[in-house]
Amino acid sequence: MSDILPIVEVFTASDGYELRYRRFSPLQDPPRAFVVCVHGIQSHGGWYEHSCSRLAERGFHVDFLDRRGSGLNQLGRGDAPGFLRLLDDLAEFLSRGRSQRTIGNLKTFLVGISWGGKLVTALLRRHPGLVDGLVLLCPGFFAQVKPTLKERLRIVWSRLAAPGRLFPIPLNDPELFTANSARQEFILNDPLALRQATARFLLESVRLDRYLRFVPKFITVPVLLMLAEKDRIIHNDRTRRFVEEFATNDRDVIEYPGAHHTLEFERDPEPFIRDLGDWLERHS
Repeated sequence: MSDILPIVEVFTASDGYELRYRRFSPLQDPPRAFVVCVHGIQSHGGWYEHSCSRLAERGFHVDFLDRRGSGLNQLGRGDAPGFLRLLDDLAEFLSRGRSQRTIGNLKTFLVGISWGGKLVTALLRRHPGLVDGLVLLCPGFFAQVKPTLKERLRIVWSRLAAPGRLFPIPLNDPELFTANSARQEFILNDPLALRQATARFLLESVRLDRYLRFVPKFITVPVLLMLAEKDRIIHNDRTRRFVEEFATNDRDVIEYPGAHHTLEFERDPEPFIRDLGDWLERHS
């Protein structure tokens, strides 16, 4: 079967910001379920078109939302008013057509990748009841790579004096994401990848980390955690322990031997895509 190609559409948030997203519509109607994906701090939906297409081939309706200020959304690039605004963007996006999906008994699953894993998990505290399951792909709860102390002090000072000042995101080495040389080249030359973020955004990320400390008791839906054995961006052990604190009793963890942070960019990504599709089918 040929790949199902995405259509880029626009969703307008309540504050007027226009968020672009890629829609992958399955051939079957109605779909098995709805899947909404959220990318990491540097990436965007264009990194994950293959897996989204494969899920659509299996009958899932997939929307991949680019975060405000990143990917296809050029306004306020690298910035955000606050992490709560990012959570509200996601909640508003998920709320579209929810009544029709409920009538059709169709479930909605939320997929958070890397830094996006923090957003989707925090969402269940601020806006409970919007999703029926949570998938976390190498979620960025505990980062291995951080700005230097000197850089952190500069960020804190700039948040007070010049919150829009840009700082490099400390993930600009493509080898952190993948050992696949072709994909390293793609990351290096990707014009939509986010290389810098404002002091405001980076401090909001820290605030989000603090918010997440009180989230586990709100996670009552089924959860799938997918990890890469050779991840150099997040701490796998700490991530496992954190997810074990979630209130849900329906929890699956899969770790891929030899894999690196961006599972999509493995030389053979099919095992992770197949496992993800199987889990979604079982919970649909």
